[in-house]
Amino acid sequence: MTSTSRTTPPIPSATDAECRTLTRTLRRRGVLVLSVFGLVWAVAAATGTGTATDVAPLAIEVVALLLTAAALYLGYRKGAAPSPRMVNLPANWARNVGIVNAVELTAILTVIATSNAMGRPEVIPAGIALVVGLHFFPLARLYDQWQYRWTASLLTVVAVVGFLLVVAGFANETVRIVVGLGCAVVLWASSYHLALRG
Repeated sequence: MTSTSRTTPPIPSATDAECRTLTRTLRRRGVLVLSVFGLVWAVAAATGTGTATDVAPLAIEVVALLLTAAALYLGYRKGAAPSPRMVNLPANWARNVGIVNAVELTAILTVIATSNAMGRPEVIPAGIALVVGLHFFPLARLYDQWQYRWTASLLTVVAVVGFLLVVAGFANETVRIVVGLGCAVVLWASSYHLALRG
């Protein structure tokens, strides 16, 4: 290693620069995916609050759009502070992320098909929330984002609450509202954490 003067900062190696770029890219991708799916869950919840001409669903959708837009702005703004640490990704992380996402999609389709076949469509929101929550546990390791463990845990709690509401005999709309808004809040909170803290 060559010495540098006190006034000249050391030039980062290419590896460090690439790692910094990858960290920023994964951070932004996380903000995008989490906030957009928060929006999807909120819109699903809005369908349980009334018809399209009612005020409640429109209000939920407008607030959801604003929260999503704000998260995207914070995550993609040029003046965003760099992440406090660079990610340390395991070998074959991208391939394994693809496998986890494929298993998640298959499980979601299975939940939908099985619930409809059994005549229990009210189980679908909680079932999907459980699948989505569980898939964040391996993603926390694969993306080296410890925050995703909290995302996974909180989404799983929302799913359990949804199942309890189904067992207690609450209306489909109530289950959809509770699970949808619960998942939306968890995903937005995770998105904002990534956008602001990295």
